[in-house]
Amino acid sequence: MNIRSAEPADAGRLLEIYAYYVEHTAVTFEYDTPTKEEFEERITHTLEKYPFLVIEDGGEAVGYAYAGVFKDRAAYARSAEVSIYLDHGKRRRGYGSALYLALEEKLTEQGIKNVYACIASPPVEDEYLSRDSERFHGALGFVKCGEFHKCGYKFGRWYDMIWMEKLIGPHD
Repeated sequence: MNIRSAEPADAGRLLEIYAYYVEHTAVTFEYDTPTKEEFEERITHTLEKYPFLVIEDGGEAVGYAYAGVFKDRAAYARSAEVSIYLDHGKRRRGYGSALYLALEEKLTEQGIKNVYACIASPPVEDEYLSRDSERFHGALGFVKCGEFHKCGYKFGRWYDMIWMEKLIGPHD
């Protein structure tokens, strides 16, 4: 395994990973897969202020994680929102944990104290959405801190959204 900073040139492979979630799941509430150019811009924009990491195995990108603005106010400058996507066929192999721990390390170095994950949550698990992301984040020390009901509509059904948080630095 190798974890490194993403580059705009990674957009094609990372978009392949993300496209699965857009087209086949309610993990993301995005309806349309972004273009490669849009995804390159997302990487470039994120890297202006936050880490965007890629995990590789055997030279192939198998997942990515990044951080972004939690809320756009000065008082929130020590908090960040985090997201992770793994190649659907490569989950449950330790890539996600390794990637998130590396992301947390980078964020801690930047002075980030709190990280937040916005997670789609099914009222009842179905073929488009399970509670795997909530369980994954919980295993990494995130705790549920908020819930919004029936706020996301995809594949003809309503889904909830939860916020989970993890304190990663001292609050001196």
